[in-house]
Amino acid sequence: MRLNFEQLKTFLMVVRFGGVRRASEHMHLSQPAVTARVQNLEQCLGVDLFDRRKGAMTLTKRGESLLKYAEQYVQLSDLIERDIVDPAGIDLHLRIGVSETIVQAWLPEFVSRLRKEFPNLAIDIAVDISSNLREALLTRSLDLAILLGPVSEFTVDNIDLPDMTLNWYCAAEAVLDDDPAQLFLSNPVVTYARNTRPHRELKSELFNRYGPGISLFPSSSLSACFRMVASGLGVAALPESLAAPELAAGNVRKFDPGWKPKALHFTASYLGDPQSFLLARAANIAKEVANGE
Repeated sequence: MRLNFEQLKTFLMVVRFGGVRRASEHMHLSQPAVTARVQNLEQCLGVDLFDRRKGAMTLTKRGESLLKYAEQYVQLSDLIERDIVDPAGIDLHLRIGVSETIVQAWLPEFVSRLRKEFPNLAIDIAVDISSNLREALLTRSLDLAILLGPVSEFTVDNIDLPDMTLNWYCAAEAVLDDDPAQLFLSNPVVTYARNTRPHRELKSELFNRYGPGISLFPSSSLSACFRMVASGLGVAALPESLAAPELAAGNVRKFDPGWKPKALHFTASYLGDPQSFLLARAANIAKEVANGE
């Protein structure tokens, strides 16, 4: 039995994910298949790579020594795929987590560009709030997260995306008070979902400016936010880049209370270790699409 790349890659995944179960999920293999690869590697080398006592898989000294070589081997393979192999001939899998704002803005164009550059790429997409996407990225349940960032962990590489300016919108026929305090006290504010940064920042800003008593209508759906505003249920600070169809249709209009919430800053974030040309390229494609390139 000879040493092979799949054995080393599987060994590295078991170490990085902390066990066979999560490694098998990431690699889309059965747990017995992952276990067999690790055992075959140990037989090939004639050493135990893991101490399996006490129900855990802890690296032995030999396993720790192999780890650095496995990392170098996988990185070399990644470089060969990046620089030598035709992308059309690579079967890859990418798990992407996306904020709902990005879904509404440019996700279809992003996926289309990815598939054009990597025709055999299988893509799983999860839509969630940024705090959940961050957690999924750090636990390696996602490969790439496009979220309100950056993710301030030393293991994460963040590619800055263009900010999204927020403007205030109301129903096209709404009659608003000239006094901003009365305007917000008499009109509920439709906003992002609870447990999101835009919701927290807007709630704090409204309280600091006008005190208590302002009603917030949180929603996880931006399209629902625009519909509620158009129907006269409230006012909202929403991304300017998404408002054009509603403005053109005459459903909503902009208004200026003398201030705007902070712009939304998104990043395309991924774990930098192990290095992956696919993740780095996907993040940069996201930046190109967001910039309209």
